[in-house]
Amino acid sequence: MSTVSWITVRGLFGRRRFLLLLPLPVVLVLLAVLSRALGVDPGEWGPPVLVGLGLAVVLPVVALIVGTGVLGAEIDDGTIVHVLTKPLPRWQIVLPKLAVAAGVTAVTVAVPLYVAGVLADSVRLGLALAAASAVGALAYSALFVALSLVTRRPVLLGLVYVLIWEGLLGNVVSGTQVLSVQQYVITLADRLAPTGLLETSVSVPVAAVMAAVISVGFTALAIDRLRSYSVAGETS
Repeated sequence: MSTVSWITVRGLFGRRRFLLLLPLPVVLVLLAVLSRALGVDPGEWGPPVLVGLGLAVVLPVVALIVGTGVLGAEIDDGTIVHVLTKPLPRWQIVLPKLAVAAGVTAVTVAVPLYVAGVLADSVRLGLALAAASAVGALAYSALFVALSLVTRRPVLLGLVYVLIWEGLLGNVVSGTQVLSVQQYVITLADRLAPTGLLETSVSVPVAAVMAAVISVGFTALAIDRLRSYSVAGETS
């Protein structure tokens, strides 16, 4: 499994798509620093920067770029065949790749969110945002890794989920928020560091249970779907 993880990390950092991860976190920090330097009330800039940009854009977009890349790129260029010829159960391929995707996403997003949270309120809020975003990174990564195995247009479907389901419908139809990773992250962060800067729409038990269900469910789906790529004569 360590070999699969290393190959995944090397492939991910060796592709130009990794450079796409940098601009959004940098913009997040710059906006927070600029708002704090200008003396703007955190109540005015906190929600749009922390939630509107950080949790609604930076977290899911970074997870989408990374999650669809750890397996999707290998499927697109055909190198997945070399991985599948190894005598490994499918879960020993999916789990390391998912761990890399979630880890890279968590680090990329948690650091700027921590900085922005500290500038907006306190170290406690910064830590809460970092921890909650790590949970969100796992859930999003499981979803997007599974999408890369279910469809040839994982990025498109991922954007539909993030922009339409979570972004548009999530603000209009309250029932959709129960199936929104973004809402789980907001709820968990607010539970760890209660603040007026975060408005929650689901309960803590729902957020915790649904985050776990999505993470485990889509991981299981990814493992099952990868079996359809089995090489003849090989056991999975």
